This record gives sequence, structure tokens and C-alpha cells, in this order.
Amino acid sequence: MTQPMEAKRLNFFMDKINGNFKKKDILSLDQFDPKSLSKLFRTTDTIIRKLKRKKRLTSLSGKIIALLFFEPSSRTFGSFASAVKRLGGQTIEVQDVGRNSSVAKGESLSDTIKVFESYSDAIVIRHPEKGSAKIAAQAATTVPVINAGDGTGEHPTQAILDLYTIYQKFKRLDNLTGLIAGDLLNGRTVHSLIKGLSLYKKNALYLLSPKSLGLPTELMNNLAKKIRLVEIENETDMPTNLHFWYWTRVQKERFKNLQEYKKVKNRFIIAPELVVKKGNQHMIIMHPLPRVGEIDPRVDDDERAVYLKLQVPNGVYTRMALLTLILSRL
Repeated sequence: MTQPMEAKRLNFFMDKINGNFKKKDILSLDQFDPKSLSKLFRTTDTIIRKLKRKKRLTSLSGKIIALLFFEPSSRTFGSFASAVKRLGGQTIEVQDVGRNSSVAKGESLSDTIKVFESYSDAIVIRHPEKGSAKIAAQAATTVPVINAGDGTGEHPTQAILDLYTIYQKFKRLDNLTGLIAGDLLNGRTVHSLIKGLSLYKKNALYLLSPKSLGLPTELMNNLAKKIRLVEIENETDMPTNLHFWYWTRVQKERFKNLQEYKKVKNRFIIAPELVVKKGNQHMIIMHPLPRVGEIDPRVDDDERAVYLKLQVPNGVYTRMALLTLILSRL
């Protein structure tokens, strides 16, 4: 069971990146601008080139990164661990923190963070409650905190790898039209990705979800000022000229009523037939994973499906770049 969230200091401020990542907390896509993302992508490109040439990377040599995951994870946890170790650093790895730490004894989130701040040079945190990453950043006064997912809030490093994947394909992040489907209410990956795309001009997104799982109203109203958002409720309403499909699972863990979950689970599924009917030659098919039945495995062999071929490895590369920019240099 998670501990009650501590009250936030009202004057807490998330630093904008403005091209300078050094020692910055990474909590939200609200901190980014196109210049900062461009710098991050250039660093990612450099890292990929060095890895292909079998260069030894040591930018985190002597650094220790604490991975504190209060919520289950395999990809994000493993991706950060791989990123740190590929850069010559070491990790303190605590999964299921609520049971495998003093949190089980009643320790507050802030105290847990202050303890691990003494052990490490940066903290990567995942927590089931929205706003937890900000509380962690408030508590850590000497090391940066990276949000690896805070409940239904955001998942900024997932959005970064998603944006990088789109950029790899189209060589731009403006003048794009995409589809985001599934659980838009609870999907923190979706929230961060839309914020990222809203930083660029002339982008449009079709939002496909059950009515009960639409984008949160406040977020919808704020983002609609920056990016064209079109809500649809059926696959028949999908345009055929989209640059990307971004599918997500319905998040069972966010439902208090299992019957309500079953009503909307796998409401929208990508099968080869849908790709033929609504797809086009140049688009890409994306998913943050894990998938739970919403993508037919037959789609995996389609060259347009990039969730396993590009998104997964890009998670390691972009996190390597991010950690390097925050803590060191190449």
C-alpha cells in the first residue's frame, strides 16, 4: 500500500531546460522547448554513432544512480539500468519500494528520497501517485530527480524516446498528423507525448478512445490552445493519411471496478485488416508497451511497426543522452 502524499510547497518551481540540462530535475514535458529537444536528439545521435563504432563510453564513470520504483516496471527500469551501465556508471536498484524498503515501516516519500540522495548522484523515481516526482524533487536538494512515471500524471522520458522515434522517421516534429488511441484518461505516456508535440507548429492529433477514457478535461483545454486535437470514437473515423498511430493499453491498475475495466478493455485493436484499410505506406505504428491484446502479434512483422524495433532501443539511447547532459559530457 502506498503512503499518503505529503503536501507540496506552494512555491515549488520546475526549472525550464532552455538548452541547459546540467543538474536539472526532469519532471514534465512542460520544461522543454524545441531547442532543448534538438540538443538532446543531437546527443542521442552522437551516442548511437559511438556505440556502432564500439567506442567505450565513460561519461557516468564514478557516478551512482538510484532507481527507486514504487510501481512495477520492466522496460523503463531495465532501460535506465542499461543506460547507466553503458555509460560506465553504477546503479542502486530498488523495485517495489513500498515493500522492499523502510516505506513498508511507514517512512514518508520525502524521507526516502533524502536518504537515497546521500547514496547517489541522481534519483530516477516511478510512483503510482500523480505529483510524486515533484515531491521527490522538492525533497532532494543536492541531486537531480528524473520522473519515470508518476501515476496518471506524466512519463517524460517515454515521450522523449517517442518524439525521437518520430523524428528519426520524418526528420521533423512539425506539420505532422497522428492518431493516439486507447486509455487517454490514465495514460501518462499520452499526456507527455501530446505536450511534446504541442511545442511544434502545425501538428494535429486524432484522439480515439471510449468516452469514459478521454483526455482529462483540464489537460484537453490547455493543450487545445497549442495543437489541433480531434476526438473520435470509432476506427471508421480515422483518416488514412496519418504519419503515425500511437496505440496504448487500457490501464487495468487504474480501475477500482473490474467490471468497468472489462467494458472498455481492447475496445480498439490493431489487426492487419485495420492496417490495410486505414493505413498508408509511409506511416509508423507505435506503442509504449506493455501491450495487453490491443495489437495483434501478426502486425509485428509489418515494417511500419516500430514499437519493438525502434522505440525499445531508443529508450536506452535517449536516456543515455539525458543522463549525460544532466551529469556529465561526452
